[in-house]
Amino acid sequence: MDRFYRAVVDTGHAVFAMQGLRFRMTGVGNIPRTGPAVMVLNHTNYLDFMFGGLVADAAGRYVRFMCKESIFRHPIGGPFMRAMKHIPVDRDAGAASFATALRALKQGEIVGVFPEATISRSFELKEFKSGAVRMAQASGAPLLPVVSWGGQRIWSKGKPKRLGRTKTPVGIRIGEPYVVPKGQSPEDANAELKRRMQELLDAEQRDYPALTGADLQFLPHRLGGTAPTLEEARELETRDAERRRQERAARIARKGRS
Repeated sequence: MDRFYRAVVDTGHAVFAMQGLRFRMTGVGNIPRTGPAVMVLNHTNYLDFMFGGLVADAAGRYVRFMCKESIFRHPIGGPFMRAMKHIPVDRDAGAASFATALRALKQGEIVGVFPEATISRSFELKEFKSGAVRMAQASGAPLLPVVSWGGQRIWSKGKPKRLGRTKTPVGIRIGEPYVVPKGQSPEDANAELKRRMQELLDAEQRDYPALTGADLQFLPHRLGGTAPTLEEARELETRDAERRRQERAARIARKGRS
C-alpha cells in the first residue's frame, strides 16, 4: 500500500469535509478495480487533481498524474509529487515522460492525463492534445473519461479563491472505459474521446444547481454565463504566454548583467 499517498488522500478528505463540499459521483463502478487505465480529465480549476484522486479512491485505486516538470522542482511540492509517484512532464523532452507513463501502465497503474494541458478559462473543453490516446494505443490500456463540474467556483485561474466553508456542490462523472482501436488515427481517437467527454460534461451541467448573480462568471458563455468564450479565452492564454516569455527574457538579461 502507498502509505504516503494514503495519508495525502485522507488529508484531502478532511480538507473537503471542513469546506463542506458536497460531492456527487456518478459512474464510480466504471473505474477498473484492477489493471491499467488512462484516466482523462477536464480541467477547470486547481483542485482537479484532487477530484480525480477522490473518485479513484472510491474504487480503491490511486492515480499517477502526469504533471508539468516545474512542480517537481518546487521545494515543498516536489518531494510530495515524487513520493506519490506522479510523472513529470518536460515539454522539451516529452519522450521520457511518455515512456515513464507506459511503464506505469504496464505495471497495472492508472495514469491521469489532462489533455487540455492548462485550465480552461471558458470552462468549455479546449482542444485536446493526443498524448492520452497515443498512450492508450501503445499500452492497450483503456481510456477512462472523467469530468468534474463546480470546482471552478472554489479556485480557478484568474478568479478569487473560495477555500472556506463554502458548501459548494461538485459533480464528478465517470464514463465507461473503452479501448482505442490500434488502427485508429490519433486525430479520430481524440475526436471520439472529446465527444464522449462532452456528453458527460453536458449531463453534469444539466444536473448541477442553477448559477445566478455573481456565479454566472463560472458558467460558459453558451449556457448564458459571463465566462469568456473559447476564442476570448484563447486570446487571454496567448497574452499570458507572451507575458511569461518577456518575464523570462528579462530574468535572463538581469542575470547576464550581474
